[in-house]
Amino acid sequence: MKLETYLYNDGWSTPLNEDLDSKNTLIIVFFSSEIEKINTQLSELTHKYPKSIILGASSSGEIFQNELYDDTLSVSIMQFETTQLKHFICQEISTSSSYDVGLNIANTLKEDDLKGIFILSEGLNINGSKLTQAISSIIPSDIPVTGGLAGDKADFNKTWIISKGVPHTNCICAIGFYGENINFKYASKGGWDSIGLKRVVTKSKDNILYELDNKPALKIYKRYLGEKASELPASGLLFPLEIKQNNNTTESKIRTILAVNETDNSITFAGDLPEGSIVTLMKANTNRLIHGAGEAAEKLDLNSYDDENILCIAISCVGRRLVLKSKTDEELDAVLDILPKKTKQMGFYSYGEISPLKSGKCDLHNQTMTLTLI
Repeated sequence: MKLETYLYNDGWSTPLNEDLDSKNTLIIVFFSSEIEKINTQLSELTHKYPKSIILGASSSGEIFQNELYDDTLSVSIMQFETTQLKHFICQEISTSSSYDVGLNIANTLKEDDLKGIFILSEGLNINGSKLTQAISSIIPSDIPVTGGLAGDKADFNKTWIISKGVPHTNCICAIGFYGENINFKYASKGGWDSIGLKRVVTKSKDNILYELDNKPALKIYKRYLGEKASELPASGLLFPLEIKQNNNTTESKIRTILAVNETDNSITFAGDLPEGSIVTLMKANTNRLIHGAGEAAEKLDLNSYDDENILCIAISCVGRRLVLKSKTDEELDAVLDILPKKTKQMGFYSYGEISPLKSGKCDLHNQTMTLTLI
């Protein structure tokens, strides 16, 4: 694999290598949600790489090596020698269609030599739990499925997905990697502290939470947030929910807020909260978040690594950025400090992360540092 990474910030970090353009080249772009600021550069990529597959997502901050940027483009260009990119999907998605879209992605990409799937999706009008549930029902657990949900800073207004260099709203893109010569690694880690009591989800519908312990969910949530309740939904990023299937389950996931409804005191999350599940409110610990990013890197199995070119796609939740503030670069450093010196890192701050659980089945995560190594 030939690999180059670029940052556009008032000019390209280095001149673009047009020799990498081919039918077996994948270009991944993370970019400002203020689309008018980067349209010219997207057009330039499309013009210089007409044969390549170009996909990307708007962000809540672009990652390039160990630094965070705003209103830029972070770009990776991978030209594969033997690995095939046989299937590329881009289609519309909504909250109600998320499961059916997941089935279509899985059925289209599944082949005997499939080695990994990378997904970038609309960040607001989606049910990530339904999407990943559908994919996991078809794709074997030994095939990694990773990716993330697009962001728009912390505005919760509109997110963008790039397909063939053109920005779209309410869309999802997925690419499959095929062949014997690609190593596709993944890891995900949080680092949040639990606060308050464990509570039972007593009324919910998919990703909409109505009641905890038979009491209005939003009222309980606001009581914990105090003065920050007036800043919802953005302030909810600082106080996600940990969810477990039941009291006997050790495996947990984190859910973060997308919207609130004052009329029925409900909260809409990025993923499902099934009735009967156990939830606990979380709060940030800066040092633990940074340490969690390093732990994600430590979880990667690099025993087979033999000094090849290596790309790390780092997808971290916007809530982590809001907590870490000026220390955001420290979690990016924590990842690179663990990985081989040759690693090139790019990525973005997101509204959700897609990565396998311990079982190998992909699922939606929030408030994690999720890493994909190619």
